[in-house]
Amino acid sequence: MLMLYIVFGTYLIAVNVYSVMLLLSIRNEALMDEDKLNSGDGKLLLSAILGGAIGIYVTMFITKFKLKNMLLMILLPVIAVINVWFCVAAFRSGLTYVAV
Repeated sequence: MLMLYIVFGTYLIAVNVYSVMLLLSIRNEALMDEDKLNSGDGKLLLSAILGGAIGIYVTMFITKFKLKNMLLMILLPVIAVINVWFCVAAFRSGLTYVAV
């Protein structure tokens, strides 16, 4: 059981690190080329759904990038709450699934 907790925690850390690096790479591309300012929102939302919403949201405020994008500013906190709820429910159940 401990191994399952370690794997799940490592997954969450890896997804958040990937999400932060993705946001920073999108920011660097947008600074180089103004036409790419609105590209990459789909990638950010996908990585947020996979568990990196908190990492993206915090990095957005640290770098002050995409703060005027209302889609991300509304959806990321909602996805983050869902991610936290899923993690709490998973750890309380012992990372097991029982079909009812």
